[in-house]
Amino acid sequence: MTAESLSLDPVVVGVVLAMAVVTAVTKVGGIWLVRRVEVSERLEAGLSVLPGAIVIAILAPELTAGGPAEWGAAGVVLIVMWRTESILLALCAGVLGVVLFRAVV
Repeated sequence: MTAESLSLDPVVVGVVLAMAVVTAVTKVGGIWLVRRVEVSERLEAGLSVLPGAIVIAILAPELTAGGPAEWGAAGVVLIVMWRTESILLALCAGVLGVVLFRAVV
């Protein structure tokens, strides 16, 4: 491993920092905006299910394009989530499931 392989490209560092700033501004701006808008029960109900909908929107195409390893890991996630109701544990089980199923299948 050389010193060159450990050096950081200033453009990459700048892009990462810019993405961090945009992410922070988006989060703070969203909180600021929601505090200024009267939230109806319907909007609050919609916002409460939004994170799950985003996760499904990200994972569904991956699952449809995936194979038996990904489908098996999705099954593991569902079982762990159903039994423990822990998102973190289900996430860890899903990652481990994909790794193990890909090694076996």
